[in-house]
Formats: sequence, structure tokens, C-alpha cells
Amino acid sequence: MKARPLDRFAASLTLALCVLWGFNQVVAKIALADVGPIAQTGVRSGIGCICVIVYVAATGRRIFRIDGTEAAGALAGLLFTAEFVALYESLRWTTAVRATVFLFAAPFFVALGAVFVLKDERLRRMQWLGLTLAFLGVAIGLAGRSPGGGPIGDALALLAAALWGATTLVIKATPLRRADPTKVLLYQIGAATLIAPFAAVAFGEPLPAHLSAATLAALLWQGVVVAGLSYVCWFWLLGRYPAPQLSAFTFVTPLVGVFAGWLVFGETVTPGFAVAIAFVVAGVALVNWPRRAAAAAARI
Repeated sequence: MKARPLDRFAASLTLALCVLWGFNQVVAKIALADVGPIAQTGVRSGIGCICVIVYVAATGRRIFRIDGTEAAGALAGLLFTAEFVALYESLRWTTAVRATVFLFAAPFFVALGAVFVLKDERLRRMQWLGLTLAFLGVAIGLAGRSPGGGPIGDALALLAAALWGATTLVIKATPLRRADPTKVLLYQIGAATLIAPFAAVAFGEPLPAHLSAATLAALLWQGVVVAGLSYVCWFWLLGRYPAPQLSAFTFVTPLVGVFAGWLVFGETVTPGFAVAIAFVVAGVALVNWPRRAAAAAARI
């Protein structure tokens, strides 16, 4: 299907998804009161699997066949599982605001890995500028402290960003790049669903003894709304509109994450960390800026 120009509907839906994803760390932190990070990873992924499989069946996609992507899919699934375990564990040790901002350093890790893995992809000057800004933002954020933040949590959030970047590189550099996006998603959430129970036992994570109404709502939100519906909507958009134009909206997500942390938990942002946020958000926006828009801007 030939990509169509971005219209108001697609722009509005993409913006809504980015806002939704911005609240994800806050929702996960709420559920940590009753459910550990590994169990959360498995539960949200399992619910998401059900939603995606229903979507696949309804649309008649033929993705359940051997096509040579199995090994790469397993690796992507392992990285995806580790990413969310690290991210959710980071929320025990730092604020949702800090975790969100550090998580969105992922494009920096993608760019570093691309130098060695993706020989045919070259970054534009605007993207290099964006990466520089994002790196400076992360450095400023790590150097300063804020109420509720901690080096262990910050480091785990950065580890999650690195694992996110590694997952992206695996998808780009292996046969997964030619696979149906919904199959790539199922590799990831399917692996998390299968691995999480065994990992929880191996690491001695206690079984949930009590699930409050808030925790149940948080788990359903992550599984049905985020891992299920929002990802299906995202892949529907990717199948019809140019990916670079859609990705340009992702700078909204860390901004929403900062607002969500303040709104729900009353997390404060120091002036120094506000500068870090500004650098990271600007960096993400420049890295994902559509090529055509960048070329037009260069001609002005």
C-alpha cells in the first residue's frame, strides 16, 4: 500500500498515542505497589498478545508461518523483555519523570549501534545535532539530583533505553525488517509473556498477595490500552502513512511523562533537570524530523 500524505486524522491519532504512552511510566509505578516489575512485564504482555491476536484474526493477516525470522524474533523478544523489566525496576528507585526522560535517550543508542550494524544508514546533520542535544540532556540530568531520584533508578532507566535501542537495531539489521509489523510485535510481547513467569521465580520476586482496584486498573490499562490497542493503532498508521512523519510526534511523549509524574505523584522538576528535559525533547524531535521537512527547511 502506497503511503498517503499525513492528514488531520492521522496527526490527531498519532498525537493521542504519544500522550497515552507518556502516562505509561506513571501507570506502571502505581501497579508496583502490589505487582513486581517482572510480573508486570508478563501480565501486560500477555494481555497485549490476546488483543493483537484478535486483531490479526479479524484482519486476516497470515503471520503464523515459518519465514526465516524466528531466530531474530527470539532475540528481539529477549531484549524487549529485559527492557521493560529494567524500566519497571527503575521506577522503584527513581521518579517517573526521570525514568521517562532517560528512557527517551534510546535514539542515541540506536545511532551509536547503527555506525557498526547499519552500514547503509547515514545520519543527517540535523540528526547528529539532535543526538548531541539528547546526550547533553542526559549528562545534565545525571549530574543533578532531584527529590525522589536516585542513581540506581537512573542507571536502570538508561539501561532500558539501551535495550530499546538494541531491539530497534535487531529489527533493522535482520530479516525482521521485511516482516509484518504485527508479527514483529508478537515476537516481543509473546517472548515477554513466556519468559516473565520463569524470570520472576529465578529472581525471587514474590507473588502478588493483594491486588487493589488501582493495581487492577493499571494492569488492564497497560495490557489492553497500551500493549494492545495503542500498538495496533500505531501499526495501522504505519501501514498507511509515512513513518518519518509519524515519528516526528514522539517528542511529545517525554513531555507528557513529565506532566504525568507531576500530576499523579506531585514529582517536582528542578531548574537543572528542566534544562535536561528541554535538551532531550529537542534532541528526540530533531532525530525523528522527517527528511522532506528537513530538506525544505535547509532551502529556506
